[in-house]
Amino acid sequence: MADKSSDVASAMISAMIRAEVITIGDELLIGQTINTNASWIGEALGLIGVDVRRVTVVGDDAVEMTRSLDAAMKEAQLVILTGGLGPTHDDVTRDVVAAYFKTELVFDDRFFNIVRERFERRGRTVPESNRTQAMIPVGFDVMPNPIGTAPGFWKRVGTLKKPVYVAVVPGVPREMKRMVTEQVVPRVRDVFDLPVIQHRMIHTSGIGESHLQDLLENVTGQLGDYVRLAYLPSLEGVKLRLSVRSRTPEHAAKELDRVTGYILERAGRFAFTTVGESLEGAVGRLLRSSGTSVAVAESCTGGRILDRLTDIPGASAYVRGGVVAYSNDVKVEAVGVDRETLAEYGAVSEAVALKMAQGIRQRLGADVGLSATGILGPTGGTTDKPVGTVWIALSRDGMERAELCKLGTDRESNKRRAVTAVLNLLRLDLAERGFADLS
Repeated sequence: MADKSSDVASAMISAMIRAEVITIGDELLIGQTINTNASWIGEALGLIGVDVRRVTVVGDDAVEMTRSLDAAMKEAQLVILTGGLGPTHDDVTRDVVAAYFKTELVFDDRFFNIVRERFERRGRTVPESNRTQAMIPVGFDVMPNPIGTAPGFWKRVGTLKKPVYVAVVPGVPREMKRMVTEQVVPRVRDVFDLPVIQHRMIHTSGIGESHLQDLLENVTGQLGDYVRLAYLPSLEGVKLRLSVRSRTPEHAAKELDRVTGYILERAGRFAFTTVGESLEGAVGRLLRSSGTSVAVAESCTGGRILDRLTDIPGASAYVRGGVVAYSNDVKVEAVGVDRETLAEYGAVSEAVALKMAQGIRQRLGADVGLSATGILGPTGGTTDKPVGTVWIALSRDGMERAELCKLGTDRESNKRRAVTAVLNLLRLDLAERGFADLS
């Protein structure tokens, strides 16, 4: 007998709403502006169960815009265009849309009066060029823009058997986000029968993407028909995004809990949150709940360890302070590293890292001392200590630990990875002492 739940899931997934996004502007093609609109829209639609299948970037060119719009209309049920609604000569989106759908542009007195009143309240006169932004394609619904001068517009086109909904929104990010959130998403919910969507992000630290996948073993066999898993690696760790498309909120939550339990059991101490907490947030929570204070002596990381620790509100409850001991003299005078150790082992060494952690703990009266010393590059490496060699250490009463990090050759990446390694070293030490580290 066929599995009915599998049939339902397959039917539901196959019936997902297909969307395409067209982002418009020469500045996007030449790299002058990063295309954050596309990623934001993709995430916003994904959260409500709409599947963005393609994102197209075109310049301020009517021919290319028409080609992109034509391709999108053939494939998608929802098409969103963003950009090209400004008041200048190169803003041709409204003209292209009107021409494509064989309609004309008409002046919207109501919207223009709203814009004019907004200018007058500021003691200004609305520029004549802004009149072009009040030109709306006939047959489209106007979507108000409460924070800008360009309205958006929306229309159902196509046939009864294959309707397509078209939304045109400004390209200014804050205006686009406001309009998509307040105007487009509600309309999409109204016209489409969307599935229940739930997401959960499991954050890990101290393990790479490939090793994490090996650790999770047969996780794909646990996903079933409803759950999707994505690995999202970064310099701060690997995030595991679970997404469920289901019939009811209760069933979606049950599926999320089931797969989450499987992952957490195998990821062990590498996982530290399922509620979006940052690594420094998790460390801060553990320090506060355990009544543990911390001090930092850092060289190559230039103060970033302390910076991330103090990014958390209320960090004064557990952060004692720190020293950026960049030169050997400061390591000696401010932190307490003896010159003999520096001479024998060098500044980038296990011995010096341990002395730095121990010295800062004692001098600032903290329960735990942390340290980092290394060669971040792109120069300064040797045969024995190549670029990317970083020693990190932790010192507390009765225990000291140092770890060697072998990083890459990019200075900024090395700095971020070294900071993360130090914070994770502290998190794991607190967890091993019995403090629950998973939130």
